Amino acid sequence: MSRIAAVATALPPYRYPQAEITEMLAPMITSDPAKQAVMRRLHEGSKVATRHLVMPLERYREALTFTQSNDSFVEHATDLAETATRRALERAGITADEVDLVIFTSVTGVSAPSIDALLVPRLGLRPDVKRVPMFGLGCVGGAAGLGRLHDYLLGHPDDVAVLVSVELCSLTVQRDDDSMANLVASGLFGDGAAAVIAVGARRAERLTTMGPDIIDARSHLYPDSGHVLGFTPGSTGFRIVLTGGISDAVDEHFSHDVVEFLGDNGLDLAGVSEYFAHPGGPRVLEAFARALDVADSALDASWKSMAAVGNLSSSSVLHVLADSLDTGDRRSGDSGLLFALGPGLSAELILLRWPETAAAA
Repeated sequence: MSRIAAVATALPPYRYPQAEITEMLAPMITSDPAKQAVMRRLHEGSKVATRHLVMPLERYREALTFTQSNDSFVEHATDLAETATRRALERAGITADEVDLVIFTSVTGVSAPSIDALLVPRLGLRPDVKRVPMFGLGCVGGAAGLGRLHDYLLGHPDDVAVLVSVELCSLTVQRDDDSMANLVASGLFGDGAAAVIAVGARRAERLTTMGPDIIDARSHLYPDSGHVLGFTPGSTGFRIVLTGGISDAVDEHFSHDVVEFLGDNGLDLAGVSEYFAHPGGPRVLEAFARALDVADSALDASWKSMAAVGNLSSSSVLHVLADSLDTGDRRSGDSGLLFALGPGLSAELILLRWPETAAAA
């Protein structure tokens, strides 16, 4: 097993009510009053109350080129990644030079050197730190990143590994694109970052903080679903691909996958004490609840996160985890299931369990 030592988040300073964002974006995205009315209904129905943006709202009125948007991504993503990682290291009681592996995930910008490389001198990471930048996983990237941390630490029980996720979704909103995908996305996605510090089994014995153990991780790539979710690169940036097929895929596959995954670990759905679901949108969360045969309230942490900051793509499920770890009364042996979906269409399942000493921490 591996153990989560700390989770921390970072958000840009510009926070706006949903209605204010909608009124600014509507004429920018479409001049058709009927389409604007549809957009307002979609934004109101998203269950998002506020969002954080990486730029002041008025800056989005400018017709930025892909180069300008991506330059902004590199600058602000590095800053947010540094903030989240510093906070997580401090919470874990671990110094930067103790880190052996950094995994970085994002789908809303590109950089070479990658953001994880830019963090090395800023944070004081060792020059021999192992780095794994991941691009293209989208919303599943946070959960998949946890899985890959776990895979690495199983073979390196004395090591420290860090997952960093930054998504600046506001930089991908397309002007003059009144497609249904853009109308929905413009009301759902926000900007933010998260960092997770995890350690191998032997290193966990020396931890001064206590988080859950990662027991197992599993990936699924669903057949004939590559068209359901993703980004199409173009001259104006990343144009989102977003369809109603996400909830259909959850209805078709998710329950079977979860039951099989839990069964392979000696559990059933009744043995799961807590769920950490990626807040992909109202229809997705409702589909997750149906698949798990639980009330919508069982995913309250995800609904609350979506209302407060929107869907942060790969960072979202890590924000849900961070918020949840700060609250709640857990007992030794309690199990949690963390999960997300992303382009592919792919799913990632992470089984968590609170260790014996967690109750005393």
